[in-house]
Parts: sequence; structure tokens; C-alpha cells
Amino acid sequence: MIRINDHIAIDDGEVSESFIRSSGPGGQNVNKLATAVQLRFDVRHSPSLPNEVRARLERIAGRRLTRDGVLVITAQRHRTQERNRDDALTRLIEMIRAAAVRPTPRRPTRPTLGSKVRRLEGKKRRGGIKALRGAKPVED
Repeated sequence: MIRINDHIAIDDGEVSESFIRSSGPGGQNVNKLATAVQLRFDVRHSPSLPNEVRARLERIAGRRLTRDGVLVITAQRHRTQERNRDDALTRLIEMIRAAAVRPTPRRPTRPTLGSKVRRLEGKKRRGGIKALRGAKPVED
């Protein structure tokens, strides 16, 4: 079990890993070793996630979410498979934790009197500048 917080835990079977070759420059091993990790987690069909967390996670995932609702995380920062596996799993846990936090609703506020006055003074000043651009009177 992968522990996310006090209320959410994900079964190890829900997360699948595949190893791919890392991109970018490398030495002798770059074309021989598959050190990058591609972690897949099915967000839409996961029984471990509550519906509201699932919806927020889909929004947070963005382009990393496939059409089928599978979250794909690719980790290739490190040179070893083990460190890349830990990195990918840590990123998945952080994403789910971020989705588990309920956003605080926005409290509507009103502009202060000073900000209203400053705004109107700026508009008057700008209008005065534009009024000076008007057509010049024709002299006889």
C-alpha cells in the first residue's frame, strides 16, 4: 500500500511501471540501459480515490492524463532506475496530496475608497491627454 494521507491509500497494483531509455546526452551506457521510468496510474477507475479528489487530480494532471484517464509520469532526472522510480512515485504522491486538499472558497471583497479615487483620477488624467489630441481650430 502507498500511503498518501490519513484517508487515502493506493494499492501497489494500481500503479504500473515501465522502463524506457532516457533522452538527452549520455556516455557509453545511454544506448544500452533503460533508466527512465514511465509510471502509469488509472485515475478514473481507481477505487482508492474519492470522486472529488479524482476530479481535482484530473484537472491538476493536465496533459499528463490520457484520454482513457490514465496519468502518465515520466522520470528521467537521475542516472539509475531506482532513483527514477522513487522520483516518479514521489511526484505521483505529491499530485494526489495536492488534489486531496479542498480549495478554500474565494471570499468576495470590495475595492477601498482610496483605490476607487486613484482609479478615477488616472482615468481623468488619461482622458485629458487624449482630449489634447483633438483637431486644432482653423485660424482665418
